[in-house]
Amino acid sequence: MSKARILVVDDVESARNGLARLLEQDGYAVERAADGKEGLDIALEKSPDLIVSDLAMPVMGGMELLAQVKKQVATIPVIVATSSDDLGSAVAAMRAGAADYLTKPIDADAMLIAIERVLERRELAAETENLRRQLRRRDQVGLEGLIGTSPAMNKVYRMARQVAPSRATVLVTGESGTGKGELARAVHVLSPRAADPFVTLHCASLAESLLESELFGHERGAFTGADKRRVGRFEQAHGGTLFLDEIGEIPPLTQVKLLRVLQERTFERVGGNEPIKVDTRLIAATNKDLAAEVREGRFREDLYYRLNVVHIEMPPLRLRGSDVLVLAEHFLAKFARENQKRVDAFSAQARSKISGHRWPGNVRELENAIERAVVLAERGCIEESDLPFEGVPVTQGSVRIPGATMAEIEKYAILSTLEAVNGSTARAADILDIGIRTIQYRLHEYGVARPRPS
Repeated sequence: MSKARILVVDDVESARNGLARLLEQDGYAVERAADGKEGLDIALEKSPDLIVSDLAMPVMGGMELLAQVKKQVATIPVIVATSSDDLGSAVAAMRAGAADYLTKPIDADAMLIAIERVLERRELAAETENLRRQLRRRDQVGLEGLIGTSPAMNKVYRMARQVAPSRATVLVTGESGTGKGELARAVHVLSPRAADPFVTLHCASLAESLLESELFGHERGAFTGADKRRVGRFEQAHGGTLFLDEIGEIPPLTQVKLLRVLQERTFERVGGNEPIKVDTRLIAATNKDLAAEVREGRFREDLYYRLNVVHIEMPPLRLRGSDVLVLAEHFLAKFARENQKRVDAFSAQARSKISGHRWPGNVRELENAIERAVVLAERGCIEESDLPFEGVPVTQGSVRIPGATMAEIEKYAILSTLEAVNGSTARAADILDIGIRTIQYRLHEYGVARPRPS
């Protein structure tokens, strides 16, 4: 594979030709220019992959060349060269957008390392832009606030679009940090209620007495400190949607009152007797197994069935395949913009580390990890060492990559996915994008009994 095309700009012929010969010996295609003006003309005509330019030159110096390149062909990186006693000019060039600097006399090894580093960063930036274009396209086929196109997420999108036009109560389940709140908002935005309020309440964060007041409001004098009437979340969300997060944490008495609202669409404020009628669509979320909570007597069965009219499960990030890299790119762009930092790519090692992590905290953990990496990054590229978690070993179970056959990799993928979804062949088939019969046939082939869902 041919190496990159480099433009060398130096007014001293011997220095220019010597540098060019070194680069050609290393396999690079080299163009030469005797001053900044000639270099700019060549850059505009031939668009090299990289420019190495002296700073002190007649006609047009290196600083002006750098400014013109950044203005007219900003995708071409520039490395500047300056004498060792004029490092102030090098610092000024870096602030003006130079990719790196070299000191004269130029050390050949240091130059080649700097060139390889800058070219790798340029390639990563191009790859990042390509991923962002894919992300924009994926956003168009996804949902408001949700990113990713894995089979598991496409199933979520289909269900959300189907249920959004109705007034049916929706129960969203899934591990913490999977994006249950974002899904609830997406259903609201897709519904006929989109122009009306979307109100949220985190049920686990309030004591029982305060939770009831937050949900239904209270009258003046209802309890100590109630010096005026307060409208509750159900009334605030009238005509729109109320999202109750961590619904499994509400106490038994509040469960009874919530059931009445779902059945009759009326309630009384705390301390009041006047029935209040509301038209509020309810979306509830939990990371608990509510069916198990019902069996243990901690959650009312009748309320569970009222909530579970339509059930949507948000998949954990470890089961979403390449979505993790798309989300990482999204968070990188977001936090680089918020922190006003020029960090726009992940190194190959960092991407591998992100892909291999299991993400027990799901999307929220990924978001926090990328924010920290952006804040602490010292270069324009996130390196593996910037990511605040341990990588995974090369050996995964009985599979070594590289070194395993496709059959071994397929077996590992099927058995690991079945383990992650508690033995559900239907869910495993969705995630792996293969048929249920294929999984069943492979299990028979492996001599493995079909696992029972736990």
